[in-house]
Amino acid sequence: MLALLLAGGAVYLILGDLTEALILIAFATLSVLITVVQETRTEKVLEALRDLTSPRALVIRDGERVRIAGREVVRGDLVVLVEGDRVPADARLVEAHDLQTDESLLTGESVPVRKAATAEASADVPRPGGDDLPFVFSGSMVVRGTGLSEVTATGARSEIGRIGQTLNTVELEPPRLQAETRRLVRLFGMVGGAVSILAVVLYGTLRGSWLDAILAGIALGMSMLPEEFPVVLTVFMAMGAWRISQARVLTRRAAAIETLGSATVLCTDKTGTLTQNRMKVAELRLMNGESFRPADTPGSTLPELFQTLAEFGILSSAREATDPMEKAFHAIGEERLRESSRIPGPESKLVRAYGLRPGLLAVTHVWKRPGTEEFVVAAKGAPEALADLCHLSASDRAALGQAVDQVASQGMRVLAVARSWFAGPTLPESQHDFDFSLLGLVGLADPLRAGVAEAVLACRSAGIRVVMITGDYKETARAIAGQANLDSDDVVGGEELEALNASDLARRLRTATVFARTLPEQKLRIVQALKSNGEIVAMTGDGVNDAPSLKAAHIGIAMGGRGTDVAREASSMVLLDDDFGSMVKAIRLGRRIYDNLRKAMGFIFAVHVPIAGLALLPLPFGLPILFGPVHIALLEMVIDPVCSLVFEAEPEEDDIMRRPPRDPEQPMFSAPLIAWGLAQGALAFLLVASIYVVSLTRGMPEAEVRALTFFSLVLNIVGLIFVNRSFSTSVVTALRRTNVVLLSVLVAVSAMLSLTLLWPWATKLLRFGPLHSDDLVASLVAGFALLLLLELAKPVWRRFQDSRSSGRRAFGGARW
Repeated sequence: MLALLLAGGAVYLILGDLTEALILIAFATLSVLITVVQETRTEKVLEALRDLTSPRALVIRDGERVRIAGREVVRGDLVVLVEGDRVPADARLVEAHDLQTDESLLTGESVPVRKAATAEASADVPRPGGDDLPFVFSGSMVVRGTGLSEVTATGARSEIGRIGQTLNTVELEPPRLQAETRRLVRLFGMVGGAVSILAVVLYGTLRGSWLDAILAGIALGMSMLPEEFPVVLTVFMAMGAWRISQARVLTRRAAAIETLGSATVLCTDKTGTLTQNRMKVAELRLMNGESFRPADTPGSTLPELFQTLAEFGILSSAREATDPMEKAFHAIGEERLRESSRIPGPESKLVRAYGLRPGLLAVTHVWKRPGTEEFVVAAKGAPEALADLCHLSASDRAALGQAVDQVASQGMRVLAVARSWFAGPTLPESQHDFDFSLLGLVGLADPLRAGVAEAVLACRSAGIRVVMITGDYKETARAIAGQANLDSDDVVGGEELEALNASDLARRLRTATVFARTLPEQKLRIVQALKSNGEIVAMTGDGVNDAPSLKAAHIGIAMGGRGTDVAREASSMVLLDDDFGSMVKAIRLGRRIYDNLRKAMGFIFAVHVPIAGLALLPLPFGLPILFGPVHIALLEMVIDPVCSLVFEAEPEEDDIMRRPPRDPEQPMFSAPLIAWGLAQGALAFLLVASIYVVSLTRGMPEAEVRALTFFSLVLNIVGLIFVNRSFSTSVVTALRRTNVVLLSVLVAVSAMLSLTLLWPWATKLLRFGPLHSDDLVASLVAGFALLLLLELAKPVWRRFQDSRSSGRRAFGGARW
């Protein structure tokens, strides 16, 4: 467009028309300015999103833990390291608890290395690799344990900075819409160029004025050039990502916005996503069947029988708890066990921590107090894991199972607590080597988030099946699923899932909606089975082991609050508040963005037809030339903001969450959309061309004909805006949805038309004559006729489109 405007200006200079030349150059400058402003706005939005989605670091500043962007870490910061974090800078370990890191980015060695903190500060930092070093390195990944480290080097001074490696090595293919748009723009560009050249040859040959022929060709080329397509796509994707971020969901890959409207299955975790992740101890149950509910006696100290159970639950938790369950144990200790002597104080030392393992869902802490040689051992975890550690008999296991069912059926998460003592010189390598005795069960209540039940119903009405995957006990999962309006009759346990082969699991997933006691690595099997059923899968995850399933899902959604850097890097979206309701909002917005994008694209197809037709019509029939480059440029100043701003700001349709998911194989530029756009444009062209021809036959002066035709064309373009505001409802219904940007554009268009008709300088520049009241009435009638005829045709087009969709569903795609 810039090249055509400059070429038109050059021709006008040759013809000696300095005013029109300067106007076209001004339009060229304005075109560049609009592009720069749009791109700057887009880049600012994307830069803000990149800031939020960059790896985060948990640091201790002024005695408080704060989470900041990884690049904001400075020397001297104390960085808290937990499993799944990417180390933000080179640092010396101050504390380490069963800490291991993957330093393969630096060493090429895939086996994790063990870390150990030392009291002495060493001036010489060793190279990465090797066990029991007191240093961690930027770019490495914490794969096990926890630690506290002091930053020693950042940026170019870090090990990864010195050797110049990059973390982002994965090349992603461009989004499908980009490829579709690129092909369409090439096609339109070639057709427009060929028609323009043909018009120049015809005009020059038939009329003999080659400079005027070049101007006519430039005007025709400007009218046919589809420069709005890439602009609209860029603006919609950037602004769409920004809008979705307002729903507390960050978009890391633009392709996810395209896919949101196609999602058929939404796999979600329970804790923190469906529930508030604000645990509190709701029930303590001893192995003799006695139980105690703290809420029944607020403010009182725990009865003696239950104090030991609570104390050892605290001993098996981290001293500085970050996990909600461990925070709940500490909370009941502070409220109900103020006089206890067993709670670890400053003099107690944690000498060994045994972390969770895939085959043993239990945590064991070994403590030692000064003045004693005996170790105090505390364990907590899944009841079945503690049953193994305590070596319970079959009858005791059955009794334990019944007790767990009773607590879990109330929607509580159930943990078992055990204790032991150890007096040997060397601690065993396995938790199984301690002589544990089971103390009892702890029920932790985690209330459902507000709005979750309604959000699940909204998903159902939108044709999206919600699948809950949790590590909780079956009865807990069943109770929470019932509260959340999920089908809780069919619950699949982790052991049952493990026993199913791929085909059996795929069949099972057609009906099952709740998976309990699942391991993170089993999520990948669930995703693969759903995909084999033809589903479009959105999957949430937060841990290191969730990364493969997040990457395998069509839409991987990482938890921003409790999620690890590994999960975020593998995902296409990040859920900032870990709230299921935010995911549903993102799906709603994704459908709206795609809807509005199709409306804008349909409008572009429609609007170019009358402009190009009126620019071409006079050439073969020897009629007076209507539009020059300056007229087309003025029209483009209307079309560009309409496409990129008005339709982007268009509110969602009323039925947006009552439609089935969009077929992912359906192209954006489908045959029905193109045909509908061209049909709208053809009708507009016929109406405006009729006004043009009739005016000429009535003997109106050429300047008045040009003004009347231009005025009618602009009104028809406004009519096309209103028609394309909605595919599923009438113009009258769409008018109920307020679009402030549309109102602004209508005011601007009215002002432009008034200026072109009333300002002498503008009428002279555009070669317009005066219009009379009957001329204006004819233009308005043409605009209303276009609206009426297209509104009558809209149901026919919808039926045609629905019949094509039904055919695709009947004959293609496993998911249909």
